[in-house]
Amino acid sequence: MDLLNHDLAHEFPQYLEKIRHLRSTDRYFASLFTRYNADNQAITSYEHRGGSIRDDALEALKKKRLKTKDEIYQMLKAS
Repeated sequence: MDLLNHDLAHEFPQYLEKIRHLRSTDRYFASLFTRYNADNQAITSYEHRGGSIRDDALEALKKKRLKTKDEIYQMLKAS
């Protein structure tokens, strides 16, 4: 199965410069960025390598990633 790439560069290509700027100037944004990438990497690993995780736990991780992405998007729009 070919899964979509969910890294932030693919999710928000129009905001790449803002992402770079906020990562270097806003600690909270940088922490969100780090959290999003960690969750995204874990999800990708489970989906591609078939790691042992229950379906409901994987769904919860995806919802957490989505919530973080929504917060990042709101910050990008506001800046």
